[in-house]
Amino acid sequence: MFDISNRLYKIIAGFLIVLTIYFGFQAYFDYKTIPQNNVYPEMLSVSGEGKASIAPDVATVDLGITTEGVKVEDIVKTNTEKMNKVILEIKNLGIEEKDIKTINYSLQPRYDWSQNGVRISRGYTLTQTIKVKIRDFAKIGDALGVASDNGVNNIGDLQFTIDDLEKAKSIAREKAIDQAKQKAKLISQQTGLKLKKIINVYEDTGAYPYPAYDSVGMGASYKEAVSSVAPAPVIQTGEQEITVKITLNYRTK
Repeated sequence: MFDISNRLYKIIAGFLIVLTIYFGFQAYFDYKTIPQNNVYPEMLSVSGEGKASIAPDVATVDLGITTEGVKVEDIVKTNTEKMNKVILEIKNLGIEEKDIKTINYSLQPRYDWSQNGVRISRGYTLTQTIKVKIRDFAKIGDALGVASDNGVNNIGDLQFTIDDLEKAKSIAREKAIDQAKQKAKLISQQTGLKLKKIINVYEDTGAYPYPAYDSVGMGASYKEAVSSVAPAPVIQTGEQEITVKITLNYRTK
């Protein structure tokens, strides 16, 4: 007589054996893929900072003309004639056209208020500002002088900067990378940690031009402005310090 219960037992037992073998191989495979000591690959992060002191080679200054009047056409004509004269005189100093740029041209209505709260039109105000880049520092005083003598009534924001900032950054970056590598090497020697390769590099830069001179006044010529209150200022350009911070991430073993 056929014993079906005995056959079913054998089938179930066989299935359990196959299942046990499968999970056994799976566990073995997972174990072999885990790095030695069951520790996943480590990463060492080190930072370095490099600085480069570079003498500025460019000065920039904002020169503005503000004109007020009743008729727009008259204001535009007057303002344009003055600014064109200023630009011509600046070019005559040897400053190239590419180094003269208009950064603001604004025409705004002017209003007053009566005692009854009624708004009364008083005409318009036109402001035009150019930014001049001066590569020969000996011409700074002459540029300010011809500007104010020819109608500029807003002189300010004189700054010294580096024309090729990337060149200065490159010097600082090289120092920062070298410092970070030396730090990683020292840590490796002190801890026995093995450095494999650099897997990531992060850079943080801080390099900005700094203000070096304030406005000489509204409406007065440059010579009058400096001679009426004090001797002409001696402009010191100094040096600009460029700082680059580098972070290197090493794969270790």
